[in-house]
Amino acid sequence: MSDSATETTDAPTTNQIVTLTESAQERARHFLKEEAEEGQGESVLRVGVSTGGCSGFEYVVKVGPLESDDIIQTYEGFRVAIDPVSKQFIDGSVLNYIDTVGFAGFKFENPQAKSNCGCGKSFDYEL
Repeated sequence: MSDSATETTDAPTTNQIVTLTESAQERARHFLKEEAEEGQGESVLRVGVSTGGCSGFEYVVKVGPLESDDIIQTYEGFRVAIDPVSKQFIDGSVLNYIDTVGFAGFKFENPQAKSNCGCGKSFDYEL
């Protein structure tokens, strides 16, 4: 980890930016293990937002490298990286992994979202 990255506590707590449910943690470990087996080097679960989607902002969950200015949350067996710009948009969110007949994927519960798209992948944020 770079010296300038900020690390939060070792266990998920209420003061984390994004809290991962147990199912989200299990799926993150699975994806990161697959990445490691492919010889991609050390990766983290990157969680954030980007502009776009039906409602203005899209949630982003992907496996990737650690960046020097990332905010780090540590879970058992893996780390979550949040870029500083995304922090304000997802602070207080819960990230869950849902696997049903109609949908499989990560789903955010964001108390700061003014509205959500029907697909659940984008949201509107009141500035």
